[in-house]
Amino acid sequence: YVDLPSDVPARDVAARLIGAGLEVETVDEAGADVTGPLVVGRVLEFSEETHKNGKTVRWCAVDVGPEHNADRSDEGVASPSRGIVCGARNFEVSDLVVVALPGAVLPGGFAITARKTYGHVSDGMICSARELGIGDDHSGIMVLGDDDGAPGDDAAPILHLRDDVLDIAVTPDRGYCLSIRGVAREAAIAYGLDFRDPAALTSKAAAAEEGDSSYPVRVEDAERCPVFVARTVTGVDPAAPSPRWLQRRVQLAGMRPISLAVDVTNYVMLELGSPIHGYDKELLNGPIVVRRARPGEKLTTLDDAIRDLDRDDLLITDDTGP
Repeated sequence: YVDLPSDVPARDVAARLIGAGLEVETVDEAGADVTGPLVVGRVLEFSEETHKNGKTVRWCAVDVGPEHNADRSDEGVASPSRGIVCGARNFEVSDLVVVALPGAVLPGGFAITARKTYGHVSDGMICSARELGIGDDHSGIMVLGDDDGAPGDDAAPILHLRDDVLDIAVTPDRGYCLSIRGVAREAAIAYGLDFRDPAALTSKAAAAEEGDSSYPVRVEDAERCPVFVARTVTGVDPAAPSPRWLQRRVQLAGMRPISLAVDVTNYVMLELGSPIHGYDKELLNGPIVVRRARPGEKLTTLDDAIRDLDRDDLLITDDTGP
């Protein structure tokens, strides 16, 4: 929302914001703990082997590009490629994966070397999101999309691995800076640049094919909830993954990527500083009603805990309850 000069370092941005009265506590260099060669690889073939300890591993031939491939024909794998042992099994032949080559160092000071394991020399490591410090998923390795890159490409920009993150303590008089919008406006003023307000967009009402396309909302406590805006969005594939840039930004902002609908609403909430939530229209029963809790009413939260509600609690409900 502000076109800062491309050569401005994050610490200069922090200094300008401090000069504007914001408390920038740290400038974190996300991804700086991953060094050395991290590249895209394509799985050419693999064979599964079960060892004496009961563990099944895959002995893989991985094309990591002409600059990085090694002739492993003595190990019985395709050449040119690298032979890599991998314990995960959530990938197929021709999949693109992320490979840390010997000389790379992953978070926690984990150095990658060519080493003998399960009877083979594993010439690198196929990485999971958690091993790269960009997610909690360790159930399998990262599988990239076909359009993400080619063998040998630097994987860091594809993964949006590296970024500078400003940790800002927002004081009570700067509540508007509890959003990217507010911080961007301060940055625009500090640098004397134009500010493009993401909240200034106008939205045309969707044309209803049959009658009114809006969803009914009833606010029974206008003092607590002076405004409630509902917007119907169609054409969304809830099973589609969030774009990687979106997942990474949500993560760097301190939240956990969940799904497309959740990630998009969280992103807009962080962007504008306004509470936002997505509802599955097919699961709603009756109108959305904003009201206070009734005597004896309970709510089961996402951690499966049953919460006793107080009559002073404000709820979002439908005909089934909170």
